[in-house]
Amino acid sequence: MAFQPTEHQHVRFNPLRGDWILVSPHRMKRPWAGQVEKPVGEDIPAHDPKNPLCPGVVRPNGEVNPNYESTFVFTNDFPAMLEEVPAPEESNDPLFQASPARGTCRVMCFHPKSNLTLPLMTCQEIKTVIDEWIKQMLDLGKKYTWVQIFENKGAVMGCSNPHPHCQIWASSFMPNEPKLKDTNQKDYFAKYGRPMLMDYVNRELEKKERLVVTNDDWVVVVPYWAVWPYETMVLPRRHVSRMTDLTETEKTSLADIVKKLTTKYDNLFECSFPYSMGWHGAPTGPCLQDDVQHWVFHGCYYPPLLRSATVKKFMVGYEMLAQAQRDLTAEQAADKLRVLPEVHYKNA
Repeated sequence: MAFQPTEHQHVRFNPLRGDWILVSPHRMKRPWAGQVEKPVGEDIPAHDPKNPLCPGVVRPNGEVNPNYESTFVFTNDFPAMLEEVPAPEESNDPLFQASPARGTCRVMCFHPKSNLTLPLMTCQEIKTVIDEWIKQMLDLGKKYTWVQIFENKGAVMGCSNPHPHCQIWASSFMPNEPKLKDTNQKDYFAKYGRPMLMDYVNRELEKKERLVVTNDDWVVVVPYWAVWPYETMVLPRRHVSRMTDLTETEKTSLADIVKKLTTKYDNLFECSFPYSMGWHGAPTGPCLQDDVQHWVFHGCYYPPLLRSATVKKFMVGYEMLAQAQRDLTAEQAADKLRVLPEVHYKNA
């Protein structure tokens, strides 16, 4: 019997993280009798005087939001990291070690209206969001080693507020995920003399099996090693190490790609598609003058939905104790996303 990647289980290597994922496509045939999430109602008002992210509303710390008309950034009222805290004592004990962790956490509202999400915003409004991301990266990147921009969209992803927003956490240390990517990209560059993700995006453009949407500057794929059912990666066609290196043209075309991708997501199950997403690029702060040519700036989208707007993937059991596993292949997921319209179902 010949191997068929859409029929037979196999493992795939993720060169960015240096680990493997089990792919079990035959499991897509099994009936589902597990948990079904309740669809989230979408009757969200444009302005809620009790929502602390809305313009003109008093936040829990007593501060009043300005009547902003575009993006709005403020320091998180309940931050995970503070800038001035005592450092733990140094320890030579190999089992009990602690290191200093300083940082700051900011919240960034995308738009003054609570009933809008990125796919329903205009490309110019999304471009304004990208401009503010870059402004924040430049500001926080002067001091901090890592600046993580991320968006949790939807209650199923732990988002406690429906207002369109993201978070920006800046830290004095390199977190685990980017540290893995830094090491593996550096090793690849040392071995082959080329950035890993530039080789990867060019191979994906040749194969065309996992492409979702492209334009002159950007390529969106379901990665060969994807873990989440409809996981995607946003990659540049030009070698760019940091978001702050983008040209005006690339910022505009990135807004176009973000709108098209998130529209396809919403169109897949005709719902406001939940996900966690974020941007990864070369480290900043004390690393700004380092040689970072091994780094390629990219975005990662991790959506949990699997079979419908009410059935999500859980990372439990084998995945917590052994390794990541998926049923739907990356190629099948890309096929489903690629053929979806780029006009939002609410505007069709």
